[in-house]
Amino acid sequence: MTTISDLPDDLVREIFSRVPLTSLSAVRSTCKTWNALSKNQIFGKKSASKNQFLEFMITDSRVCSLRFDLQGIRNDDEEDFVHPSMKQISIPNNDDQVEIYQVYHCDGLLLCSTKDNSSLIVWNPYLGQTKWIRPRNTFHRSDRFALGYDNNRNHKILRFLYDAERNRTGRGWDIDVYDFSSDSWRVLDVNPYWDERFYYSGVSLKGNSYFFAREVTTEAEVGKEDLLVTDIEDYLLCFDFTTERFGPRLSLPFNPPSPIFEYLTLSWARDDKLAVLYSHYDTSKIIEIWISTKIEPNAVSWSTFLTVDKSLIIGLPDGFSTFYNPRSFFIDEEKKVAVFFGYKGTKTGCYQVVYIIGDNGYFKSVNIGVILNSQLIAGELVCSSYVPSLVQLQD
Repeated sequence: MTTISDLPDDLVREIFSRVPLTSLSAVRSTCKTWNALSKNQIFGKKSASKNQFLEFMITDSRVCSLRFDLQGIRNDDEEDFVHPSMKQISIPNNDDQVEIYQVYHCDGLLLCSTKDNSSLIVWNPYLGQTKWIRPRNTFHRSDRFALGYDNNRNHKILRFLYDAERNRTGRGWDIDVYDFSSDSWRVLDVNPYWDERFYYSGVSLKGNSYFFAREVTTEAEVGKEDLLVTDIEDYLLCFDFTTERFGPRLSLPFNPPSPIFEYLTLSWARDDKLAVLYSHYDTSKIIEIWISTKIEPNAVSWSTFLTVDKSLIIGLPDGFSTFYNPRSFFIDEEKKVAVFFGYKGTKTGCYQVVYIIGDNGYFKSVNIGVILNSQLIAGELVCSSYVPSLVQLQD
């Protein structure tokens, strides 16, 4: 009698390809052979197609998985294009389905901050494991977080604590770190610069976290209490989870005429490069995307990936070329395209939309889901080219 363990490997791999990532733990437990094949398919060098992406997004305060296949991009036959699919997924051991405010990613783990500021959830979607983390002191909605690991692969959480007075005066942040090995928080005696302002969430890469940062130089005007801004500098800053220190300022690949009117977004290129999207009020129809050729805690170099003139693209929705700036994006180096995430309002509702833009005027838009009318905010990409992890979480 034929059993499931007797099925051909190619057929088993086809079965795995159709099973949602968050359901693979049940499939893997079927038998030892399937468990081994699952790990080989997920983690082996031949596992991931260069054209297939698995992403996570947060939409309507829920975590969603997004499957994206660029196989048919730029083909003349539209039937070759595989439309993206987005599905809301449940976090295990979250019976009350706590609403999620922000999600951060590193090494196949997702760090979720709850909307009620009560706790953090670390989640391994592949293994179906979670770990709930309570704060050293009360979390605040404006806290910033990052997830990373040191040279011993010990995972840690970085927390920038919100303080109303510090935020008003720009005097820096209090900083905590949570160590998974000791299951405890520690206060770090570090502050990169007195006037440092982190104005976007960080991106984790090779265990460390990179942030857009801004230094604002001010001086007091004679006879006035308000401070006059005299200079603004934007740059990248890396937090090294091994040394638990910030590295030197890393230059960005452009020199804007006025940083106040620029728009920046930070993303990934697979798991070993950073990508920066830049646009400016003075040239709002131009989007520049740069990719790192070298990225370390103390050094970075860049090359141009894509420059898009939105005014030359046929089919863009009204207002896109002038006002649209993507909250999140990812790139495909082989296809030479950037995938942006936004929303489109219609008479019947508001839809999460994917915009695919490339060189030579290539453009395609795809509706991937409905956004609640009360929210009207596009989902934000959590990670690019997600690769599952075997990191065990002990709650």
